[in-house]
Amino acid sequence: MSDNSQTSKPEQNQQAPQAAKKDAKPVSKYPVNMTDTPFPMRGDLAKREPGWVKQWQDKKVYERVRKAAKGRPMFVLHDGPPYANGDIHLGHAVNKILKDMVVKSRGIAGFDAPYVPGWDCHGMPIEIQIEKLHGKNLPTADVLAKARAYALEQVDRQRAGFIRLGVLGEWDNPYLTMAFRNEADELRSLGTLLDKGYVYRGLKPVNWCFDCGSALAEAEVEYQDKRDPAIDVGFPFAQHDKLAAAFGLPALPAGDGFIVIWTTTPWTIPSNQALNVNPEVSYALVETTRDGKPLLLILAADLAESCLLRYKLEGKVVATCLGQAFDGISFKHPLHAADAFFDRRSPMYMADYVTTESGTGVVHSAPAYGLDDFISCKAHGMKDDEILTPVMGDGRFASTLPLFGGLTIWEASKPICAALTAAGALFELKMFDHSYMHCWRHKTPIVYRATSQWFAGMDVTPKDGGPTLRETALKGITETRFFPDWGQARLHGMIENRPDWTLSRQRQWGVPMAFFLHKETGQLHPRTPELLEQIAKLFEERGIDAWLDIEPKDLLGEDAAMYVKNKDTLDVWFDSGCTHQTVLRGSHAAQSHFPADLYLEGSDQHRGWFHSSLLTSSMLNGCPPYKALLTHGFTVDAEGKKMSKSLGNTMAPQKISDTLGADILRLWVASTDYTGELSISEEILKRVTESYRRIRNTLRFLLANTSDFDHAKHALPTAELLEIDRYAIAAMAALQNDIASHYDRYEFHPVVSKLQNYCSEDLGGFYLDILKDRLYTSAVDSAARRSAQTALWHITQSLLRVMAPMLSFTAEEAWAVFADADAFAASDETIFTQTFWTLPEVADGAALLDKYTTLRAVRTDVTKQLEELRVSGAIGSSLQAELTIKASGDKYRLLASLDDDLKFVFITSQAQVAEVADDAGEAIVVAASAAPKCERCWHYRADVGSHAEHAGLCGRCFSNLFGSGEKRAFA
Repeated sequence: MSDNSQTSKPEQNQQAPQAAKKDAKPVSKYPVNMTDTPFPMRGDLAKREPGWVKQWQDKKVYERVRKAAKGRPMFVLHDGPPYANGDIHLGHAVNKILKDMVVKSRGIAGFDAPYVPGWDCHGMPIEIQIEKLHGKNLPTADVLAKARAYALEQVDRQRAGFIRLGVLGEWDNPYLTMAFRNEADELRSLGTLLDKGYVYRGLKPVNWCFDCGSALAEAEVEYQDKRDPAIDVGFPFAQHDKLAAAFGLPALPAGDGFIVIWTTTPWTIPSNQALNVNPEVSYALVETTRDGKPLLLILAADLAESCLLRYKLEGKVVATCLGQAFDGISFKHPLHAADAFFDRRSPMYMADYVTTESGTGVVHSAPAYGLDDFISCKAHGMKDDEILTPVMGDGRFASTLPLFGGLTIWEASKPICAALTAAGALFELKMFDHSYMHCWRHKTPIVYRATSQWFAGMDVTPKDGGPTLRETALKGITETRFFPDWGQARLHGMIENRPDWTLSRQRQWGVPMAFFLHKETGQLHPRTPELLEQIAKLFEERGIDAWLDIEPKDLLGEDAAMYVKNKDTLDVWFDSGCTHQTVLRGSHAAQSHFPADLYLEGSDQHRGWFHSSLLTSSMLNGCPPYKALLTHGFTVDAEGKKMSKSLGNTMAPQKISDTLGADILRLWVASTDYTGELSISEEILKRVTESYRRIRNTLRFLLANTSDFDHAKHALPTAELLEIDRYAIAAMAALQNDIASHYDRYEFHPVVSKLQNYCSEDLGGFYLDILKDRLYTSAVDSAARRSAQTALWHITQSLLRVMAPMLSFTAEEAWAVFADADAFAASDETIFTQTFWTLPEVADGAALLDKYTTLRAVRTDVTKQLEELRVSGAIGSSLQAELTIKASGDKYRLLASLDDDLKFVFITSQAQVAEVADDAGEAIVVAASAAPKCERCWHYRADVGSHAEHAGLCGRCFSNLFGSGEKRAFA
């Protein structure tokens, strides 16, 4: 009764299978069990999904799920806020779909798993948009009002995009970092960190973008190739006697002398204040000539030869010494003769970070523009007010800087090199390609620039004398679970080596660091904690705009004349980084707990949100804000290229939803290993669509063949089910347990793989294939048919639940068709209130799984031989075959145990098993049947026509239609 296809039915095609047309009979006048379903073969997802989206919103399905889950253990996935700017892209879709699958899979596993979406609303990109739309130099109050309105528009647009993807959540009450209460609580969090002793103010080089006009966070820095002039510059000898002593000479040879440095930032030379050598490295005094005049150079001994070659000079090493011999010796600035400003000395400091891998083995220090330089100079007693800071926030040298004032630092490179040449101090200039820091927003080069900023100290001992922030964060990482596990080492490395966190920004659209600073000392007002709470209460009423209106006299009374308002805003990473405080324990505490069970974001968030959240929580709570971190890769095209508008290889999620359906996009996300890059193309989506169709066809078969089944009336006790039906239930239980364990580990692609295999192989290629004959030809209300339907009903209950997290629209559509009126009402009209189905216990389940694994292996061999006969034309379909299997030992006993039902397993009209002595005698013998074909069940049987009044029927069809029905025990 089968053509080995799960979707072909006699009621759809009353002819024999395609290959047997020569043997076709007229359409039978005897009915088979023609059950149908309103669940269509074609999904038409793109057209029909928007209707379900609207229905979910109208029926408040998310609220129904929450109500059903009340009282269960809670699972909290805390949403990392996307930035409220621009339409959603494929990366957004991957992220939100993964989160939705986690939340829904935790729901079916028996948890109360709320989902509160959030948005990051403050910060530079929105401020830049306001400048583009309304021009620069707007009053701050206007910037804030327009930025807030713009952010709300973006939230609405993105929210609609996420909802269309089938993501269920608290869309009517998301968290926004710009919500008044969150702004207030963020300020309170800052106050707590200040009170604990983690926050300090100081001059320090920070990542600075001239286009932003602000300090940048580590996460806002990316690296791109840049071409710069690499220069070798000589610093003239100033203390000849000390240098001679360092080299162990009574006096230096005659001639001008220079210690030579190498740098790729010529613009830092005017700010030079020191030199560095490695105390353990050997340095050479080289005697050479230039323009016929004697010349002395100090270079690292290992680099002396290559340097001379580079300078096109010939010379010899006169003496050597270790770097430590130069400690405290000073040199003149290369431009000392050009202007009085440069007529200063550069002392030599010892520095382990100096290497001989390239350059000259000597490094010049401009403490305002290099972190190592700054640390070295500060360690040697340099005070903040002694540090030279001629570069302004817009990238220009101060107008007061001799020779180069008013030029941008990039414009100044040529004049600086020209001045060095004129001074006889430039030994080499060569363009150099290297990886250099850029602003991730403007894609322009950034610099280290010393400014007075607020920092969270990584190695500061807090007031309570406890561990430092770095120690607490590193300990927290060891206590966190990572998916995939390599994330642990990555985050650990970043925290282990990161500098202090620059908390302050020089912008308008952000939470103010609402401090009052003494005009002369720069110290905080002594009542700062109390003042911050007063300001936070104003933020709760009016938002951050309130800070604009506050005057020192409003809060400080008599002290007002001596204090000014701090103008800095908080780093936007601090906004999102303390949502564990402002959201999990604040605005949405009722839907949350601390720490969250999971944070889930792209792998770039090891240096972004995961990082800032860990640091803020380590300071506030002494532990991470999450129990586990999950990271996913980025989307790439079929060739592995990163998606970009310029390459024209982007794919918009809205377009995919509008053409193929969001469930196809969801199935693509679920079927891709998110721990690496996620490849997508039209060809890949075509394959996903084919996979979807196979799953949908299986569902349609299940729904059609249970459409006349009422479990309360028709179900058989498990012990009375046919053997293969008990096997099918045991197999589904094993699959459900397997899927549940994958869901526990947030693994989705193995679930899809196993579901696809189950639908096409376990069901379509085996169980349903065998079942068709019984479903279609047994008496409608026979035990044989009701046994099959009982198994199918349980399988469908389980299958719809395990696929719902991924194929949400399809599962919801199928649930509305499958569930009877009472079950549908009890589910509150949605599959998402349901938990894993409790499948009936099959007492001999394990034994049946083993038995049918062996049986399926034999069936594969039989099917291969039947196919060879069919191709040769000896038979039209497998039902035309008569089968004898010669088997020995356990295999014989297994096959013999199926008795007369053996033929149904192999879908042949006759099948018998003969015992042989050993493996050597085993064989499969197939022959074409000489018996007539039953026009109803298409079996070839000798008893066709045995009842004269029904000449076209075989004995079993006559019994199923007019008698007591055929007895079946196994298949």
